[in-house]
Amino acid sequence: MPLKIQILKFTKKTSLLLLFALWQGIVFAQEVVTIDSTGTVNAETALIQPATTSVRDTTQPFKRYKAEGVSAVVGDYVVLDSDIDKSYVELKQQGISTEEITRCQLLGKLLEDKLYAHHAKIDSIVVPDAEINQQIEQQMSYMISELGTEEKVASFYRKDNIAEVKKELFEVNKTVRLASEMQRKVVDDIEITPEEIRSFFYDIPEDERPVFSAEVEVAQIVIEPEINRAAKQDVIDRLAQMRQDVIENGTSFATKAVLYSKDPGSASKGGLITGVKRDTPFAKEFKDQAFSLLEGEISEPFETEFGFHILMVEKIRGQELDVRHVLLFPEVSQTTIDKAEAEIKDIRRQIVEEEITFADAAKKYSDEKETRNSGGQLVNPTTFDTRFDLTKMDPTLSAQVYNLKEGEVTKVQTDRDYTGKSKFKILTVTKRYKEHQADYVKDYEKVKDLALKQKQIKAIETWQNKKIKETYVNVNEDYNNCEFSSNWLKNQ
Repeated sequence: MPLKIQILKFTKKTSLLLLFALWQGIVFAQEVVTIDSTGTVNAETALIQPATTSVRDTTQPFKRYKAEGVSAVVGDYVVLDSDIDKSYVELKQQGISTEEITRCQLLGKLLEDKLYAHHAKIDSIVVPDAEINQQIEQQMSYMISELGTEEKVASFYRKDNIAEVKKELFEVNKTVRLASEMQRKVVDDIEITPEEIRSFFYDIPEDERPVFSAEVEVAQIVIEPEINRAAKQDVIDRLAQMRQDVIENGTSFATKAVLYSKDPGSASKGGLITGVKRDTPFAKEFKDQAFSLLEGEISEPFETEFGFHILMVEKIRGQELDVRHVLLFPEVSQTTIDKAEAEIKDIRRQIVEEEITFADAAKKYSDEKETRNSGGQLVNPTTFDTRFDLTKMDPTLSAQVYNLKEGEVTKVQTDRDYTGKSKFKILTVTKRYKEHQADYVKDYEKVKDLALKQKQIKAIETWQNKKIKETYVNVNEDYNNCEFSSNWLKNQ
């Protein structure tokens, strides 16, 4: 029977790395997600074993277990029983069934993570603390927005205060990043030749070759309600008044941000953004303002693609800044909203009545600069090509195009962006690809990716087996009956 896309003919000895790669989508993505990270054992899932139970069944999935103790040591790192427990919780939070996943399998994955991190330190791989701290601030902002307060976040993580939560997250995130960078270093120079790709494909029996899911190519035209000059000037005037109030009357900038800023990530923190560097992926105008000010200075109102701001430099630390800002959006009148909706309805009419092609209409009318010049063609953010797997694409986009025929145009769709502003769009399917068994010529790029991943995984296995021999590894006797894919027990 043909296999789905997750194929790759590997033996039972294949590393658990592959298993997790299939769950996460790509083995060597920009951020490698590991499972002993931010998951927290809560009262419903962290059940304590009865005192009479001395040895846990490591072949069974997560049920009842003790929530403390050392499972293994790898180099400078310790794997706790609670790390395995958190792994189950995180998998469940991601909607992954844990019924077939054993503690042995999860321990093996955690051992791999620690091995990578240990050798990343030996190889002097550096992950700047500032980057980790920035990541933690983003995590904190998200958690606070979800749970409401810092106290609730600390309670969720079973910590006395938010500082303890940040300390734990720092260690976890640092280990994850080190492991990720070590993995990348192992496979960075691996390339694959056309002959290797050909051999990979034709070595797979014909009835076992992968089946690629149905795919579509999608284009869209977006019309945004115009923001008039009066609305923009009103926002500029409000920000200028706030600036004047802080400078002349000593009002707290942080208070202004809490009361008025529309930035959900920083408003609750008084508009504070820490660790801003020149290469931080913020709007150019934002960074230009930040690095033109002295400590304590406040900018004039300025515009970015996200809205209008005023910005104050809180602290200068060499090439890093801590800043506060207030973000406001201009009001959009109902008249301009109605005008934009009428415009896109007329564009749709012209396309349906074949007065203009969809691609030409996109180039002529669309307000979405990222897609306008390509005739509205969308690019898959995961694969960076124009094809979207119908089983993996964004659910909202999938619902809009799933039943469309090639060339058919949707009715007008209404979206709201992060500012709450309405925008209108129409979509079309420019090309459909049916589910099919892999074809060497037609699916060459996909086959190439699979062949490269197989070669990368083999390189990882070789590196891992070598490093296990060179590294201090001690696995708790509770796990001596595990059948690990790698020799973690060292035949102990």
